[in-house]
Amino acid sequence: MRTRSLLALAGTVVALSVAATVPASADGAVLTTGSAGGTAVAVGDTLSASLASGTTATLYSSATSTSGITCAASTFTATVTDNPAAPGTAIESATAQTFGSCTSNVTGVTGVSSITVDNLPYTTAVSSDGTVTVTPPSGSTIQTTVKLTTLLGSITCVYQAASLSATSSNSDNSLAFSSQAFTKSSGSILCPSAGYFTAKYAPVTDNGATVFVN
Repeated sequence: MRTRSLLALAGTVVALSVAATVPASADGAVLTTGSAGGTAVAVGDTLSASLASGTTATLYSSATSTSGITCAASTFTATVTDNPAAPGTAIESATAQTFGSCTSNVTGVTGVSSITVDNLPYTTAVSSDGTVTVTPPSGSTIQTTVKLTTLLGSITCVYQAASLSATSSNSDNSLAFSSQAFTKSSGSILCPSAGYFTAKYAPVTDNGATVFVN
């Protein structure tokens, strides 16, 4: 009996010693840099991205159309406001989105003067399953103002959406929008009657370090 008690005691001491050398497990953050499960992105950090190499941003008149506006350049920036343990939902404040080198193949339109994203900042919720939801401030709307040159002069087209959905991927650290629907709230008859936004931004980075969603 004494031998068993000593063996049990020795086993307990060994187990406690091993446990003392292994850090307590803890969930990693939803947003990390360097790798999945890597260094947590700090609240207050600014994330940014340009269009994925070889891609364009488009605003077409329907989900299946190729008529509308194509931009060879686009960027976004967003500030992280909450980055909880995974699984969970990180929150960002989208503060800027730009478009450049834009052209249009709409009949009667001769050029694209500018595309401006209004009513910023937008709230961007990034979930561990890769779903991303963009929503405007309370009482506002997601809005894009497009200024075009036409055979009849300059026109302004305004498009709005209640929210947008996107998908994040760790395979290329991307954020992708696919045929996100906008309705035309104002503008000339030469403005496309609706806008369907598609763009892929990659890689998303935090001060140059690639960002992963966990």
